Amino acid sequence: MPLSDEEARLLQQLEQSLAAEDPEFASTLRGSKQRARNRRVAAVAVLGLVAGLAVLFAGAVYAQTLVGVAGFLAMLVSAYFFVTAWRKGLSGSDEPATSRPKSSKPSSGGSFVDRMEERWQRRQDGDDR
Repeated sequence: MPLSDEEARLLQQLEQSLAAEDPEFASTLRGSKQRARNRRVAAVAVLGLVAGLAVLFAGAVYAQTLVGVAGFLAMLVSAYFFVTAWRKGLSGSDEPATSRPKSSKPSSGGSFVDRMEERWQRRQDGDDR
């Protein structure tokens, strides 16, 4: 049963107030939803990969080239979605890898690219150290 307009508006206000009061908690909740979605996408992609493999073999057994090509394409599409879900994060820490705190001091560790990004961000913020 869908929410009424009034209920949807109240829910949106609650979400906004939660994000304003405790942004870290709201971010954690959003991240867990995203990870759950990525897991579902990965599971469907694995099933698609297996189905594509079965169609590919069926095309080879029955000498139907178009069926085999369709199975191969299904496998490619499934693999793409699996890799995309994997990169976005199937599980792991509560904080996504792409959202890291912005610090005003340069970090001594991290990769070269991370240090260059921090330096660029400091320059954009006007802190030219």
